[in-house]
Amino acid sequence: MSSDKSGVRGPDVAIRVRDVSKHYVMFERPEDRFKQMVVPRLERLVGRPPRHYFRDFAALSGVSFEIGRGETVGIIGRNGSGKSTLLQIVCGTLQPTSGSVKVNGRIAALLELGAGFNPEFTGRENVFLNASILGVPRKEMEWRFDDIARFADIGPFIDQPVKTYSSGMYVRLAFATAINVDPDILVVDEALAVGDEAFQRKCFARIEDIKDKGGTILFVSHGAQAIVQLCTRAMLVDAGELILEGRPKAVVAQYQRLVNASTEAAKEIRAGIMALNAVSLKPGAAIAGNFEDKPAAPDAKWAAAMGSPAPEAADAVVASPIEAELTDIAGQYADYYDPNLKSKSAVYLEERGARIRNLHVLTLSGEEVNVLQMGKRYVFEYTVDFTSEAREVGFEFLFKSVTGLVLAGSDTHRIKAERTRFVSSAAAVTIAFTFNCVMLPGVYLASAGVRGLVNGELCMLHKIIEGILIRVASEPDLAAIGYANLDATPQVALSSAELPAH
Repeated sequence: MSSDKSGVRGPDVAIRVRDVSKHYVMFERPEDRFKQMVVPRLERLVGRPPRHYFRDFAALSGVSFEIGRGETVGIIGRNGSGKSTLLQIVCGTLQPTSGSVKVNGRIAALLELGAGFNPEFTGRENVFLNASILGVPRKEMEWRFDDIARFADIGPFIDQPVKTYSSGMYVRLAFATAINVDPDILVVDEALAVGDEAFQRKCFARIEDIKDKGGTILFVSHGAQAIVQLCTRAMLVDAGELILEGRPKAVVAQYQRLVNASTEAAKEIRAGIMALNAVSLKPGAAIAGNFEDKPAAPDAKWAAAMGSPAPEAADAVVASPIEAELTDIAGQYADYYDPNLKSKSAVYLEERGARIRNLHVLTLSGEEVNVLQMGKRYVFEYTVDFTSEAREVGFEFLFKSVTGLVLAGSDTHRIKAERTRFVSSAAAVTIAFTFNCVMLPGVYLASAGVRGLVNGELCMLHKIIEGILIRVASEPDLAAIGYANLDATPQVALSSAELPAH
């Protein structure tokens, strides 16, 4: 066993984890702990095989990965999957049972609430204590302290014992300390979820700043959006194992399938994800470890195991000859349907009493289209076949960018008055959302979902993630930038001193 925190070979590797496992001994009853201390020794003395009065629990099992300098890597997984244990081992606050961890550079960590600070010390004292642990000289910390206090923004509480802090104040100070020591590697657990919205925005802006300066970031989050938006790579951890590693969008899609599955279906879905990961680790594979724009496609049987209708790469977008021909003169043509414009990243969640089918976008006159014009109104329509009775049913749809960023959508379950009170078994329901196409020219992916109460349990009855692909046609002389058209009208006023002389 090794947990050497330095000496990583190669200047481009920040963190190297090799075959790390962490096991805990679990006792059913307090007296079993005493029996384990005494009985096996006596049995060995008399030549009997020793009995065990404990259960071995593997929090982590054979986890291996490397993170390069400048990478931002997100870890996602269900509760109790071993994510936080893995971060603690990387940071050195927990020793692995077996395997090795090597880190190259100064590492700053923001782990679970309560780690790293002495509750009896004041905030000021804890800042200097934390800095000394990180190896930052006191003189250096003295001139950094004002920046830390300003970022934490907890006022006079900085000189009060930490035990008097609220959870929000605690995480403010902890994060401010971690990011203001110029770490080579920043490790962040889900603790940021404690802070308020304004502080979270400030934190993510600082994370982006560290990222832009070439720092390495490793963080755990249940927020799929944060993983997709911030990370260059993602890892899915489940039951102590690293079951999928690759591009954030693809990993998050499989996590969503797993976390929304019933207990019975989760095992099969998990096995399919691991099979996909095994294929993707081969040279030129689609998901893990490489960041090519157009990855190779995995085998058909693995695509079927993942719920995908076709053996095609996760993020590939088919370029349409029709669209290519019309790109330069867009605006002279009406919206239309391009048969070559297909989603290659569709993910189907488990069916729990319902099945979504026939996703499409229609014009107001009822014609199916997938090449849209900016500023026009359309209808997003799909049908749900129910195989079980359901109550309080809500329907949703949303649009994403090709990088996985959620742009906009609608969810009727969020408004009680918009829910469908009861749907009988064998019913077929067609849902139509009329919407304005405010997206700027580009390619977008659309998802659809249905949720409701089945046997008193609220769950996602079915969801198709990134089921269809649409393109908003190019527009000439367009000043708008980003993803949405704000229809901004500029007004420029020149002072008399700036007017040209006649």
